[in-house]
Amino acid sequence: MKKNTSTLKKIFGYIGHYKYLLFLSVLLAGASVVLTLYVPIRIGYAIDAIIGRGQVDFTVVARHLITVVVMLLCVGLMQWVMNILNNKITYNVVRDMRARAFDKLLVLPFSYLDSHSQGDVVSRVISDADQFADGLLMGFSQLFTGVVTIIGTLAFMLSINVWITLVVVVVTPLSFFIARFIAKKTYAMFQKQSAVRGEQTGFIDEMITNQKVVTAYSKEADNQKQFDEINDRLAKYSMRATFFSSITNPATRFVNSIVYAAVALFGAMIAIRGNISVGMLSCFLSYANQYTKPFNDISSVVTEFQNALACAARIMEFIEEEPVPADPEGALQPSHLDGKVELQHIRFSYLPDRKLIEDLSVDVKPGMRVAIVGPTGCGKTTLINLLMRFYDVQDGQITIDGTPVQQIGRKALRKNFGMVLQDTWLKCGSILENIRMGNPGASYDEVVAAAKKAHAHSFIQRLPEGYYTKIGEDGGSLSQGQKQLLCIARIMLCDPSVLILDEATSSIDTTTEMRIQQAFLTLMEGRTSFIVAHRLSTIKGADLILVMKDGTIIEQGTHASLLSDKGFYYHLYNSQFPETDQLA
Repeated sequence: MKKNTSTLKKIFGYIGHYKYLLFLSVLLAGASVVLTLYVPIRIGYAIDAIIGRGQVDFTVVARHLITVVVMLLCVGLMQWVMNILNNKITYNVVRDMRARAFDKLLVLPFSYLDSHSQGDVVSRVISDADQFADGLLMGFSQLFTGVVTIIGTLAFMLSINVWITLVVVVVTPLSFFIARFIAKKTYAMFQKQSAVRGEQTGFIDEMITNQKVVTAYSKEADNQKQFDEINDRLAKYSMRATFFSSITNPATRFVNSIVYAAVALFGAMIAIRGNISVGMLSCFLSYANQYTKPFNDISSVVTEFQNALACAARIMEFIEEEPVPADPEGALQPSHLDGKVELQHIRFSYLPDRKLIEDLSVDVKPGMRVAIVGPTGCGKTTLINLLMRFYDVQDGQITIDGTPVQQIGRKALRKNFGMVLQDTWLKCGSILENIRMGNPGASYDEVVAAAKKAHAHSFIQRLPEGYYTKIGEDGGSLSQGQKQLLCIARIMLCDPSVLILDEATSSIDTTTEMRIQQAFLTLMEGRTSFIVAHRLSTIKGADLILVMKDGTIIEQGTHASLLSDKGFYYHLYNSQFPETDQLA
């Protein structure tokens, strides 16, 4: 319950930005309810003008009926405007929440993104926001009007007859107890439903992304089994939530029927004694019906509202995740770095109980080409993550040009680093836009020049619209090698101070790789460069080779000196090339 209250407070915080629209909506709701409730009184007066056969005052009846028609037209107009306002408030609130969620996505630490499935994040920002919008809209449309109707009806009934009103008030609270009991049950189920929906979205996203791998390993049946298990859990929680919520409406209708019958019986007895006219009794029966109707509407809203609360709680939880710490005040914003990099006794691990990098130190002079090699999982890519400040070291210090990286603004730091990864990333848009990503102000000729250096120009020219060819998500129909060439062209256009190549040519054929390596040699001239490679033939010319194992540097030196030492690097190199070629 405390969590519900906290979530509601946060929702009202968003709604508060549109308080004037909300005030106008509530005002219209109140006015439409007052007019609606005044209609039965007019009809009661009309009935009282019908005394008996030949004793009908048609003038009075006509006057009251015309007034009723005008009031109903006004009610219809006010409810139409109120619905427009409610829609505006709802979708503005959801837009604001989505914007906040996306803003948070941009500043979340990589540790969060690495530990949560993409599908769950997408589900929170898209699906949960949609579910919340549906519940919030129903809340505005029915909850406000229902509450005002209940209050207004009570006031009108009290003005007609206090005793009959007491009958209504005594019986009605049964609806509240029923709704409260069911609300507790449904909220827990809707929470589980939202969580499993996110899990399902993540699994489907994983399936679509890796369909070729699934097919290659004939895992369709296993994945179908796993999907069915998730789907069955979603169905189970959905059915339980629906079961409890479906009890609400029949239960409240039963209570409402009791109220209506009690009013009819008690009112008839009072009417026989002459304490109330037939017209006013008719009016009272209409009020009893209008008084109980909002309980039915609210009981229906409770189900949607519980679902909306559960979804809102997941969105709020995401929005309130701790962002990456802000840069310190006065952080340096260098436009260029010389490239002197020093790692001083650094320590880092992704999980506290699993050590990765321990007491690692290295000193890189400006302009050096540093290769990082070692078996899978030894910490090569992690070292790159630390240099780029995707993660921060837990102990020790990394300095660039003598300045600790924590004292350099993240954007300025990364702008000076150019990185080509083994995993390519291209956005939906033209080839030109993708190459310009790191340097939006580059001219067309500069883009072409970068593409030529990366040996991408020839295949781009063969595309239907050349550099203006649109590509889909993650490169669309381009081959893995072509996508990597575009990423290399992008980095060549950026002209960074420090270069990072993490298996940058792993998806390129040998002939093109030789050309790219020559282009990289030109690009690396005078720049500090870090090269992560499994193919050791690509790093023979490095000024310094760091050999990593279990998070520590076990050997370092040039290609020739490491081979002559006949240590770990020697055996690693020998596993890839014949012994006769070792000193080539």
